Amino acid sequence: MFCVILAFCWVYIRKYQSRQESEVISTITAICALAIALITSALLPVDIFLVSFMKYPNGTYKDWAASNETRRQIEDTVLYGYYTLYSIILFCVFFWIPFVYFYYEEKDEDNVNKCSANERVHSVIPHGVHSVLNSWHSSKPLCLYINTFPPSLSFSLLLADGLDALSFSISSLTLIGMLAVITYTAYGMSVLPLNLIKGTRSVLYERLENTEDVEEVEQQIAKIKAKCEDGRPLSLRDRRNLQELEAKLQTLRRRGRHLEIAERSCCTKVGSALRPLKILLGVFFILVALLFTVALFISNLDKALHSAGISTGFIIFGTNLTNPLNELLLALQPVFPLDYVLITVITMYFVFTSMAGIRNMGIWFFWIRLYKIRPQRTRPQALLFLCMILLLIVLHTSYMIYSLAPQYVMYGSQKYLLQVRARNQTASTTKICDADAPEDQCTVTRSYLFLHKFWFFSTIYYFGNWAFLAVFLIGLVVSCCRGKKSVIEGEVEADDSDFSDDEYVH
Repeated sequence: MFCVILAFCWVYIRKYQSRQESEVISTITAICALAIALITSALLPVDIFLVSFMKYPNGTYKDWAASNETRRQIEDTVLYGYYTLYSIILFCVFFWIPFVYFYYEEKDEDNVNKCSANERVHSVIPHGVHSVLNSWHSSKPLCLYINTFPPSLSFSLLLADGLDALSFSISSLTLIGMLAVITYTAYGMSVLPLNLIKGTRSVLYERLENTEDVEEVEQQIAKIKAKCEDGRPLSLRDRRNLQELEAKLQTLRRRGRHLEIAERSCCTKVGSALRPLKILLGVFFILVALLFTVALFISNLDKALHSAGISTGFIIFGTNLTNPLNELLLALQPVFPLDYVLITVITMYFVFTSMAGIRNMGIWFFWIRLYKIRPQRTRPQALLFLCMILLLIVLHTSYMIYSLAPQYVMYGSQKYLLQVRARNQTASTTKICDADAPEDQCTVTRSYLFLHKFWFFSTIYYFGNWAFLAVFLIGLVVSCCRGKKSVIEGEVEADDSDFSDDEYVH
């Protein structure tokens, strides 16, 4: 499985990576960061599977899980798995990716100043360790306070406070991930299925249209040049128009070459043959997106009506309104392993729609577009940003899935035995685990406990879900109003050079 993830990450990064500006260290970093994001996203289904696998369908614990100590060891192992992967994400976001980013930025200066590799590293290190030093400085008073206790107690306090500090840091990063989910995932959930349904424009029609545009621009250029045939110089306005028209003509000719390549490409022909399958896949994805939207709306409405409010983080124990996705997962429990397959598909769906959203929107800082994600044209810095955003999105994915199916994410497919007295007789009935179940009969997933460690973060996440729904609906309207994409979408831009065609052809 790990090799499959690495292979996918390598293919994905190489597909979008610029051949002219690639560098080994940035490529390896992007591949590893993307792999970490995918592996971390798979931890939630594993967590749910483990708590469910401890019990038989009749509600009794299996022999190997009958001991409280055994169950606690399994729970601690999963919890440490979360801490380990999330710590790696913290390291990548705060240190490694910024280090590689600024190391590559120093490359241009290196070419001019002829700096050695060691000098480049020394010039980049301050950017990477700045946030680490700030984190250490903020925790220094806590360490001094802990040192006043006896050694054994100091170690226990340091471990507990260290885990709490790590949890707080991860929750803080999850807030940034929430913003990325609202921006990219919500848009990706609407644009991905609609692009599959609408398809691309006809390559023959695009070539004909491009030829007409070339002829029109050539006529305009000839008209301007005719003004100086008698030796008179062109006016400043005419010279400016001539430069713009020549640049436009160069772009149109480059576009014509790409359209010619696309017309002969086997991928274009295969894509046309698979058009019915793409439409079916697009319809399926839009139905899944609408199911998620309805489930998220009902979950948030349930919290608004039945929780204790902001001061408790809008936390509710159990479900009071019928949630379609939660009910579907519970209905699939008797047929092993359909519910685990579905929760895994849901997790991967969030990741891939996020990738689609980033690919279509590009990398933005407020209203400023920093980078575009284009096939074989993407700069290394843009790929590093893409992977960093995905790492942050993965942190928030667990809460999103909990919002979609709260009861299932808390307990999985666990059941417990309920003793019922009737007519002076005691009978046992099997019930699905919920908030009313005894603590020793149902094990809560580590993900649920991790998500609700700090109530104020849960409050922010709650309002973030409403923003997610609003952005999804806006993105759905925008995607419906847009026309079909070009068959060479993203391959040709006005700021490309003629040399950039070589890397695409070859």
